[in-house]
This record gives sequence, structure tokens and C-alpha cells, in this order.
Amino acid sequence: MSWPPGIFHGRRQKVLSEYILELNGITKIFPGVKALDNVHFNLKAGEIHALAGENGAGKSTFIKVITGAHQPDGGEIILNGEKVVMSDPIIAQERGIAAIYQHAASYPDLSVAENIFAGHEFKIGPFIDWGKMNREAKKLLDAVDADFSPTASVGSLSVAQQQLVEIAKALSMNAKILIMDEPTAALSQREAEALYKIALRLRDQGTGIILISHRFEDMYGLAERVTVFRDAQYIGTWNLHEVEQSFLIHQMVGRDINQLYPKKETETGDELLRIENLSRTGFFRDVNINVKAGEIVGLTGLVGAGRTEVMEAVFGVHQPDSGKIYFMGEEIHSHTPTQMMAKGLGYLPEDRQKDGLLLQWSINHNISLPVMAKECQNGIFISKSKEYQLSDGMKDLLAIKAPDTDTLTGALSGGNQQKVVVAKQLAANPKMIILDEPTKGVDVGSKAAIYEIMSDLASQGLGILMISSELPEVINMSDRIYVMSEGKVTAEFTDTKNLTQEIILNAAMPQSKAAS
Repeated sequence: MSWPPGIFHGRRQKVLSEYILELNGITKIFPGVKALDNVHFNLKAGEIHALAGENGAGKSTFIKVITGAHQPDGGEIILNGEKVVMSDPIIAQERGIAAIYQHAASYPDLSVAENIFAGHEFKIGPFIDWGKMNREAKKLLDAVDADFSPTASVGSLSVAQQQLVEIAKALSMNAKILIMDEPTAALSQREAEALYKIALRLRDQGTGIILISHRFEDMYGLAERVTVFRDAQYIGTWNLHEVEQSFLIHQMVGRDINQLYPKKETETGDELLRIENLSRTGFFRDVNINVKAGEIVGLTGLVGAGRTEVMEAVFGVHQPDSGKIYFMGEEIHSHTPTQMMAKGLGYLPEDRQKDGLLLQWSINHNISLPVMAKECQNGIFISKSKEYQLSDGMKDLLAIKAPDTDTLTGALSGGNQQKVVVAKQLAANPKMIILDEPTKGVDVGSKAAIYEIMSDLASQGLGILMISSELPEVINMSDRIYVMSEGKVTAEFTDTKNLTQEIILNAAMPQSKAAS
């Protein structure tokens, strides 16, 4: 008689395996959508294993299956050699599985210690032992090199610090499997490097880490293996040091992307935007920037340099204290976002969920909102057919992955939400558009699509100002580049062909750090 590999342990079969986690043939079906179709994945102890794929490939659903948020419709989960059912997130946590996300699932009004030990507080009888909880929280914070107090409110912390709280929370539950979902998307390079060190330290201590990231530098810098999903299906698993980036891109998107940065040479036209000596106390001072028709102008710098704040002042979100703003040859005085949109200025905000979308609305309603608002102001009401014509066209143009434009925006992956924000801005037919981190959290195929649209729009005479922390896209997609540091413009580069990341970073460094 031939037996399958494994030994019988009571009523359960304990499989002899080198993996601490295996998922075989996982399938998940939602009404009208097969989110996962017979996918596979495995993880070793003391390994960082990247999970890659385009937005909508099934990665988020897969993680929810692992953490017990979704129950699979087929397949099996094997944990430490034993077949298990992750019936809910609490069960997954008890079995040593934890996850940290780009948007931390924290309680901002509670302290760091309260967040770390939420659900498993230290108690003396019915009362919380605050002294012990703060002491234990301090030990965990020290383990992740955190320099803030366990009594600080989480809402007062930076995004990077909040992620350290999430890692400390995972350590408090003795997590042996840690899922990191886009952990560096909202971090500066310096913060990302600090997170790398912590991830590598956890790996060396035997923790198995699943890394989900659209950043190839994250994957190649941290992971040993990579698994690719495409269109809800398993494509393959490879040793990262044995495959080129171009190969991975092909596996992720199903085609070659020969030119990731399709920048076209364009003739520049009239000046669209000029700001002179713009200042806002505590945020930026004496900023001078201009954008011409047909130009893509990059604005970069470290997180906190004041880039977003300057453009929010231009768009009317906040009023500057001094300086001048000119748009389309007209000096702009006290202004609002609505007024600037009416003048032909579009703005894609950095935080798409908070500022860019109505998540409870459909794709159709989000895309057509700017047009509807404009038409209604003119006493004209857009027809349903024109509304759908507009949104369906934008869906096809940007390859938004959804069954149709009646799909709720909140049900989309992060990258597809970003595409809806871009579509929403383009639908208003602006003369110039400000793009704040347009490819943050977006997969490589979608990045290429957004870059191509940017290039096409510039060639049609649209002015584009792109705020970005991604130096490769800044260098390769910009005609000119401004660099900010500590609220001031520290450099302007007109020759981008010979520009390096090192030169930009040097200009972006605070003067005190650069001097040392």
C-alpha cells in the first residue's frame, strides 16, 4: 500500500514539509467574480517571500484568506504541517499570523501601548495593569528601534511610526508569520530603509514574511523568492536572484513593457502657472515655480519638504500668507478649489481614499462628478447615456479592472482606485493638472499606462506638474525638475538626461545633514 507523504497524528494528518505555511488550490468566488482561481503559495521559516501581481490580480483577497477575513471556496491551508481552517481573524492571530498594511488599522485616539495590546491587555482582576502594559510595550518598541513613548497617542505619530506600532503589535502576539502589504508605499527612502532593517532582523530570528509590494527595489532588496499572480491565477514561483526585472514584469502583466517611461518630445507653449515668492508660515517660504503648456514638470524632495503644501495653496485648499499666483495669465487672489477647477486646473491628491474619491459611489458617478458639477452650474443636466459614455471610455482608456462602471469604487483594489482618480481629473478636460504621487500603490502595468497618458496629454498641450518621491519616474518623465527641502526650492534642473538620483538626493537633503 502506498501512503501519501505525511504521518497520522490522532485524527489529523501532520505533513512533513520544509514550509511553515502552504496554500494549495485556493479558490474564492464573489458574486459575478472569481477573485482567486486555484492559486498556490508556500512560505519557509526565516524567509521573506514576495507576492507580486497587478492590481486586481487577487493578492489582497489571498491575504484575507490567510488572515481569516475570507473563507475560501476551495483548496486547503496547511500551517506547520497541519491542515487548518482560518475561521476568523482571531483564530489566525492565535495561530501566529499577523499583518501590517499601508494604511495602519489602528485606534488613533488610544495610546501606543493600548494599540499594541488591544484585545489582550495585562490585567489585575478586572482592572488594566497600566504599569506592566507600558513597560512591556516599551520593550517591544525598543525591539523595532522606535524612539517614541508607549503613552503617546497613535494619531500623533507619522505613518512610518504607526507601522512600527503594527510590527510591535505582531511581536506581542508572538507572530511567526508576518504579512507586509505595501509597507513602504507612504514612506520616505530613509524610513523605508529603516523598515528594511527591521524586516531582515525578524527574518534572521526565524519569522516568515510575506511581502506584497509594487516596488521592485523592495522585492530585490528583501525577498529570496517571488510568487506571481495574474488575473486571479497562479503564474509561478522563482528565486529572485535568478530572474531579471523584465522577466517579472512580463509574468505580472502577460506582455512585455518595452518602454516603461514613454516620454515624448514636445514643443512647449505659453506659461500656464507661475508662482512668485509664495510663502505660508510653518510650511514653505519664497517658492518660485512655473509650468508651461506641453511640459511635464517634476517636483520632488523628502517627505515633509513642503511639496504638497505648496500645491494645495495653488489649488486653493489653503491660502498662502504672501506671494503671487498666476494661472492662464491671470493673477489669482483669494480662491477655492472649485474656482480653480472652473479655470481649468485639475488636482490629483496624494490620499486617494480620503481626498480623491467617494468610496460608497460607483465608478461611473465618481468619474462624471466634475462634469456634472460644471454642467449643473451652467443650468445643464448631463444625460445618463453621456455619463456612461464618459465613464466607460475612461474605464477602457485606463484599463480599470471592474465588471462595469456601476461597481462601487470602494470594492476596487488600491491601484484601480488610483486610476479612477486620474480618470475623474481627465474627465473635467483641464488645461493643467497637478498629480501628487500619481503612481503610489500602483502596479507596473498601470504605471506604464499612467505614464503614457501623461505623455500623450503633454503632447496635446496640457501642462502637468508631478509631485513624486519615486526618483526614477521623476527623472525619466520630467522636462524640468524642482527639488524642495525644508520648505524651500533648493534646485532646478533643466537637463534631465544626465541627471542622477544622487544629485537630486543631495539637493533634497536638509542643509544641516548635507553639511555633516
